[in-house]
Amino acid sequence: MKKLQSLFIGIIAIIVVLVIGVNRLEKASGMSGAKIVTIYNWGDYIDPSLITKFEKEYGYKVNYETFDSNEAMFTKIQQGGTGYDIAIPSEYMIQKMIEEKLVLPLDHRKIIGLNNIDDRFLNLDFDPNNRYSIPYFWGTLGIVYNDKVFSEDEIQHWNDLWKPQLKDSLMLIDGAREVIGFSLNSLGYSLNSKDMDQLLEASRKLNKLTPNVKAIVADEIKMYMINEEASVAVTFSGEAADMMYENEHLHYVIPTEGSNLWFDNIVIPKTAKNQEGAYDFINFMLEPENAAQNAEYIGYSTPNKAAKALLPKEISEDEQFYPSDETISHLEVYENLGPKYLGIYNDLFLEFKMYRK
Repeated sequence: MKKLQSLFIGIIAIIVVLVIGVNRLEKASGMSGAKIVTIYNWGDYIDPSLITKFEKEYGYKVNYETFDSNEAMFTKIQQGGTGYDIAIPSEYMIQKMIEEKLVLPLDHRKIIGLNNIDDRFLNLDFDPNNRYSIPYFWGTLGIVYNDKVFSEDEIQHWNDLWKPQLKDSLMLIDGAREVIGFSLNSLGYSLNSKDMDQLLEASRKLNKLTPNVKAIVADEIKMYMINEEASVAVTFSGEAADMMYENEHLHYVIPTEGSNLWFDNIVIPKTAKNQEGAYDFINFMLEPENAAQNAEYIGYSTPNKAAKALLPKEISEDEQFYPSDETISHLEVYENLGPKYLGIYNDLFLEFKMYRK
């Protein structure tokens, strides 16, 4: 009996030693669950030095993962098995995530600095009273052109993309909502249209654009335009800012007939393992100095009015990236179309990509 007791005590001791060893190893390697903040964001969408600063100030270890589309982000979170504490989706996807109960309601008592956000970017239709999300960046969809090839008068409107002189010169962003959307806008329709006659008309018009399309890609657009391997591109405002910084001959245009006004906001997924860390990150990014640093590094427009005041005037007063209220009044936010029409947009876009082959 004593031998059995001794064996039992020995096993317990070994287990205790192993548990202590594992805990020490986790702490030494920064893997202690309570001190990890896992962020799921778009690629190249935060100044890396801010992550380091956040880790030092709050004592967290940041795990940073990226996605390349709202749909990919949604699918991964919906499938479960993730522990993202922070995600940064776009407005129509936030609305969908709220409907699917994939995000947690925010406790505004834990949020410091929400008053730094411009009122124009709060309480929007996709998230009334910002119950689930906090503004991160905003911007537009437009056209970038090279003035060595085209004059300002030649590239101002969506219909200009169909001009014969653009043959094999146009880069398109690889997104169904964006491409179908600008075709709809070029016809005077809403980029959220659910009218099948309008959608089919936009699709037929896109097929006529194929001789001008050099490629349909994502991040590669920047290098094509900077290196002058293409002369015109449809892209987002922040991407355009990066291109223009690298090549002074590039210019960004928001077509006056209409385009997309988008918002990317911070949410806390329902599977978050470190909600305290998530709130700390939100508060950190609401600090004006941090938001201004991020905006200057990334090139997108900050919704943080206190941060905007810290930016150089050549940035904060540039109407290409901080457009006037008059320009904004002609823009539309993507709506959650629902699975039926989202499928139709995706199918029409796929047909367009196949047609050009």
